[in-house]
Amino acid sequence: MTTFKRSTTLALWVGTLGLTTVPATLHAEDWKFGLHAGAASVPRYSGSDERAVMPLLGGEIVSPYGVFLNTEQGLGWGNEWGDLSFSTWVGPSEERRDKNHMGQGSKRLKGMGQIKSRAQFGAHLGYDLGPFELGATLTHAVKKNDNRDTGKAYSQLTLSVGTNLYEGSYGSLDASLNSQFGNADYMQTWYGVSDTQAANSRFGAYRAKGGLVSSGGDLTWSLPLNEQTKLSTQLSMQYLGKEAGNSPIVDRRLQTVLGTQIEYSF
Repeated sequence: MTTFKRSTTLALWVGTLGLTTVPATLHAEDWKFGLHAGAASVPRYSGSDERAVMPLLGGEIVSPYGVFLNTEQGLGWGNEWGDLSFSTWVGPSEERRDKNHMGQGSKRLKGMGQIKSRAQFGAHLGYDLGPFELGATLTHAVKKNDNRDTGKAYSQLTLSVGTNLYEGSYGSLDASLNSQFGNADYMQTWYGVSDTQAANSRFGAYRAKGGLVSSGGDLTWSLPLNEQTKLSTQLSMQYLGKEAGNSPIVDRRLQTVLGTQIEYSF
């Protein structure tokens, strides 16, 4: 299922639904390369009612042995065994700034501090049920520093189900539903407001508990332009759960992302 690169300002893109996996039957000449470019309209951070247009630029390399390198996850390995697929990877985590910066972050968050990117480990397990694809993705971002507000390690789990709604002369239309969960450190990092942050910002203190982050879905339309190039458009919608939605930094619980990109593979 086609997915865009996840925005570094918002965990809306369920990029792990389309993790690169490589069948064991590939031969040495089956190296794969891909490039994509486009643009997306995204919220400036998760819960923001401000929007920005961000470029979508990236690529991937997939070896015949399942090892891959891409701009979505990083460096990893994937394989398929019949209807079962598995991928694991290490790469950079998301980040959030407390000022406007190239379509990311927001000056509304001034005083909250920057959530810096750090090493993140991930694993995805998928199962093909014929008309449906089931997926579970677990990510863990390691501790960045001793800052108790923005530097903690945290974990997130995404459960998903996807299906193809249409495939024909007008391309293909895929749909997926997903729910995202975070542990207490994840929720506090992205949605909580500590006493220190409250003293430095416009927000009141808020302690976020672990649990449901959001639930939502994606619609992706892909149109092949030739054997190597296709045009993809994706609409993603997420509704923040109670713990995230009650955060004082959240101005809008319903978050949407709309993007289009050209993908070239060789």
